[in-house]
Amino acid sequence: MNQGAISRDSVLRAIAEHDELGRDAFLGRYGFGKAQSYVLVHEGREYDSKAIVGVAHKWHQGEPLAANRFSGGKDHAAAWLKRLGFHVKAVKNPDWARDEVILACHLVMANGWRGLDANDRQVVELSDLLQLLPLHAEADRNEKFRNPNGVARKTFDIATRHPDYQGKATNGGATDVLVLHEFLARPEAMTKTAQLIRLGIASGELQTPPPSDGDEDDDEYGAPEGRLLMRRHRARERNKGLRKRKIESVLRRGHSLACEACGFDFEAVYGDRGAGYIECHHVIPLHMAGEGRTRLSDLALICANCHRMIHRRAPWPTPEELKAAIDRRQSTQGHTPAAIVQQRGESTEHAAATETQQ
Repeated sequence: MNQGAISRDSVLRAIAEHDELGRDAFLGRYGFGKAQSYVLVHEGREYDSKAIVGVAHKWHQGEPLAANRFSGGKDHAAAWLKRLGFHVKAVKNPDWARDEVILACHLVMANGWRGLDANDRQVVELSDLLQLLPLHAEADRNEKFRNPNGVARKTFDIATRHPDYQGKATNGGATDVLVLHEFLARPEAMTKTAQLIRLGIASGELQTPPPSDGDEDDDEYGAPEGRLLMRRHRARERNKGLRKRKIESVLRRGHSLACEACGFDFEAVYGDRGAGYIECHHVIPLHMAGEGRTRLSDLALICANCHRMIHRRAPWPTPEELKAAIDRRQSTQGHTPAAIVQQRGESTEHAAATETQQ
């Protein structure tokens, strides 16, 4: 069976069958449960999207698609229905992202670490702002997405986790607690972060952030400033003009393009293929640097591995701090990562030469 090969007519016939049998009988006949993620909205009524798609296969291909063979989410059922022009909406709203919690926590801090009501002017304003953040796809939002009631509830989730709060904490998430304690530990830096996010959205610059590389998942990065500013940070690092100028300045001083953290040299290991290649790291996060002009002294040349390790968990170490950690590791292990890779490169070249001789 060709999964997802359904037509608009087959979906409408599945809907008609659903209406004739009733929801429970329809789900029971074909072995589907109630929708957990997305529902199909048709002529003012909501339908379990996965079940409708499964039965639509029967009307289009002769047999239904079993529930265990596909998902009801955006990769399968929801996507197939949207492709046919149907309206699909999320059953529940996505979890709060770090950027959103930063903004809510800043509001709570400004209110003396007390929660705010849904009709508070600042809550309404934050609700409007959160709906502009490009963190969640429209299909993942329902009609209550970050409305004033939800925003007010989040402020209490944060306020009731404050160390000085004496009552019972409301339900919240791990991100609420993490961001709260970061505000308590670094109020000025976190306030600057919240202000930069607000400014970026107000100016429109963060409403359409630079696209991700695709092979890099935002969740792999421990961004102290949130996902939106992290994308801006990475866009600065990928600025080809800045990277070229940084490399030229290093070469003019007679230095090689070696990683400032571990010493790895791409040309030394890979020969001509690695000549002139190294990644550029913006040492100062946006929440500290602001939106000013990037100077070459703000940039460091590092290898891909060290770059990944720096961004992996907040707070980010500087290349010098990472180098110190590598040196401490070297003192107990006897090799730097660069030396290990260098040896591997030499072993590969030796093996290739031996094979040629044979």
